[in-house]
Amino acid sequence: MLKAVPGESTRPTTDKVKESVFNMIGPYFQQGYGLDLFAGSGGLGIEGISRGLSKVIFVDRDPKAIQTIKKNIDLCGFQANAEVYKIDWKRALKAIIQRNIQFKVIWLDPPYHSDGYLAILEIISKHELLEKNGVVVCEHRKERELPATVHLLEKNKEEQYGTISISLYHRKDVEEEN
Repeated sequence: MLKAVPGESTRPTTDKVKESVFNMIGPYFQQGYGLDLFAGSGGLGIEGISRGLSKVIFVDRDPKAIQTIKKNIDLCGFQANAEVYKIDWKRALKAIIQRNIQFKVIWLDPPYHSDGYLAILEIISKHELLEKNGVVVCEHRKERELPATVHLLEKNKEEQYGTISISLYHRKDVEEEN
């Protein structure tokens, strides 16, 4: 059983929502990288590793979250499959762009009051951080409507679970635009 981040600073993804997300994006992966941005306890990324991702990069700026992620990775024995960084999302994405990494899955779950969704999706798209058949999973409150397209990312599914919405984005092929 994974540990939760102590205190009220993070909002963990419920098991029901986590199960639904993996049913939508595919239960298993053939290798590839994942990015768990605003990782909290690291539950989504850890689940991704357990379903076949070769490596997941976990990012959170909360020291308690980072400690929890590291404990959970140790608990699961996934040290070789994980990179954990205590930095904000802007610095994390800059570093990832410099490393020229593409991801099969990007989990995006910022604080619900954040206005960062659009900016993050634009960076992901413009710098081609998503593999051709990859997916960005955005968790947000259901009152927040995310755009149908952001540059080369296209929302192709949105599901609601109580007060939470999950929006999935895929990369459009450049040929599709012409």
